[in-house]
This record gives sequence, structure tokens and C-alpha cells, in this order.
Amino acid sequence: MNTQFRKGAIEMCILALIDHRDRYGYELVQAIAVYMEINEGTVYPILRRLTQEGYVSTYLMESPHGPARKYYQATPSGKKHLESLKAEWSALAHVVGSILGGDENDQK
Repeated sequence: MNTQFRKGAIEMCILALIDHRDRYGYELVQAIAVYMEINEGTVYPILRRLTQEGYVSTYLMESPHGPARKYYQATPSGKKHLESLKAEWSALAHVVGSILGGDENDQK
């Protein structure tokens, strides 16, 4: 799969997971790994960028299993961005599905 396409899809998955509930980085890796092969080296740069862009905020919470964990939380801007990404994804999936299904003349 194209790396840029994959990163965009992973970004959307990260935001969706964080939108459901606050999560720490490794927890996000584990949640996505259920569906596809992924590693921390993919997730953490995306989280840093999403934080810099103001789509997520962070806070520390003590952990019973070691040092405090950095949790990620969707901001109002991040929630809007996720809705935009979902709409774009849906439109793209419709177009690609139409073409792959042989409906290239169907221009709804």
C-alpha cells in the first residue's frame, strides 16, 4: 500500500480512536495492530504532528505499571478535522467503488 495513503488512513484511525476515548500512545498502537501491521515508529510522529496542529492535546496520568503515561485527547478542532476526513474518505470510497465495480459512467 502507498505509504502516504496508509499514513492518511492511520491518521484518521488515530483520531477516531482518540475521539471515542482518551488513549496513550502504545494503547493506540495495540488498538490499530488488531486490524493491520503497525509499529510505534508510525504512530508517534503522527501524534506529534496532530498535537502541533492543535487536533489533539495531551496530559499525563499516573500509571500503576510504571511511569506516568501521556494521554491524547481530541480537541474541538480535532473533532471537526475527523468529520472532514471521514467525509472525504466516504466520497473517495464511493468513487473508487464505482470505478472498480465497472460503473465509471456513474457520476453521482
